[in-house]
Amino acid sequence: MPPYQLPGPNAKAIIARDRAHISPSYPRGYPFVMDHGKGTEVWDVDGNRFLDFAAGIAVVSTGHSHPKVVKAIQDQAEQFIHISSDYYHETWVRLAEKLDEISPFEGKASSFMTNSGTEAVEAAIKLSRYHTRRSQFIGFLGAFHGRTLGAVSFTASKSEYKGRFFPMMNGVVHVPFPDPYRPVIARRKGEGYGEAVVRYIEKEILSRILPPDELAGILIEPIQGEGGYIVPPPDFFPALRTLCDKYEILLIADEVQSGMGRTGKWWAIENFGVEPDIITSAKGIASGMPLGAMITRKEIMSWPKGSHGNTFGGNPISCAASIATIKLIQEAFMQNAREVGEYALDALAEIRVRHPSIGDVRGIGMMIGVEFVKDRESKVHAVKLRDEVVNLAFERGLLTLGCGQSTIRLSPPLSTTISEVDDALRIFEEAITLAEAKHHK
Repeated sequence: MPPYQLPGPNAKAIIARDRAHISPSYPRGYPFVMDHGKGTEVWDVDGNRFLDFAAGIAVVSTGHSHPKVVKAIQDQAEQFIHISSDYYHETWVRLAEKLDEISPFEGKASSFMTNSGTEAVEAAIKLSRYHTRRSQFIGFLGAFHGRTLGAVSFTASKSEYKGRFFPMMNGVVHVPFPDPYRPVIARRKGEGYGEAVVRYIEKEILSRILPPDELAGILIEPIQGEGGYIVPPPDFFPALRTLCDKYEILLIADEVQSGMGRTGKWWAIENFGVEPDIITSAKGIASGMPLGAMITRKEIMSWPKGSHGNTFGGNPISCAASIATIKLIQEAFMQNAREVGEYALDALAEIRVRHPSIGDVRGIGMMIGVEFVKDRESKVHAVKLRDEVVNLAFERGLLTLGCGQSTIRLSPPLSTTISEVDDALRIFEEAITLAEAKHHK
């Protein structure tokens, strides 16, 4: 299809006003100015239609403005909008009961509601220190956990997130994430790569840097998001869980991007057969309403009254949207994520055969990464080519986002159909073809 003329006049006018009044720190990718959306389709202020395979950074899990979510928001707004976390309301309790039901813990779960994923991570850091009476943590290279001072101390996907903000919160040591496509730790004979990374943690970090009895928790994304949509090998999490049990370390799964049915299970860590001790959730939890949650085993939520709180935690409108979202995911969209995600992965594997710039296609469900390289032997990151693909796709009506050094993430709403996948991948492949022709002259 011919490219749109972007940005259009209405978009240009709004972008100019934005630049005059809004912080330049926001990392805008390309000049898309939203007007309205329905399902996987969105329209800009100049009337151009796009397929949204970014979903607001994996947020609009039930699609844009799903009528049942909109109705839940409207009904709650008519009753009351805010009462504060100093009081009680039933919608908050109903959501907590639902999160207990879908939590990845065998026993009961307890939740602390926040406004965002970053706040959920901050709550997990504080609770881990309080509950264990320990102060140290392990994080992973490539991780993204947020930009507030505690969370950004764990974030290790881009150095600019920390530039001129030092010193960070102390007590965080980073280790390599087990990336099967780009391994950095040597394996012993008969050892899986995930096991090798866990051995490195125990034999190098715990014996040389962090005494195990000082280590409160290990914070990890079950599938790295900003770091490149990297799926660890299947032997990693069982070995990591064993290590945590051995030294009584809390395993904290950051499910902000990977949770809420995106991988075809409620939580990505369930794909690896282990239970964490704490999970953090946000993004897809309320279909776009601001909400986050730290969810723990009941016995871990041991801190006393007043030790942590917030004004907007358990916001009634966000809770109502979340309850409607969970119901929709449970009834149809989690299964759809499995089936349509598998279809998309198969189709992308075929596209990879035709395009030497694609080094790796990986993912589970509707959390898919396509990594671009200069050649498959050297695996040198093709950063400019990746960026060109993102822009060319946008000009042809497809919204995507980059991640990692040279990966494009495909994270559409969980309601996305096979027909929409076909249309999106047709645009995606056209963009790849044009980018390859430009960069391989």
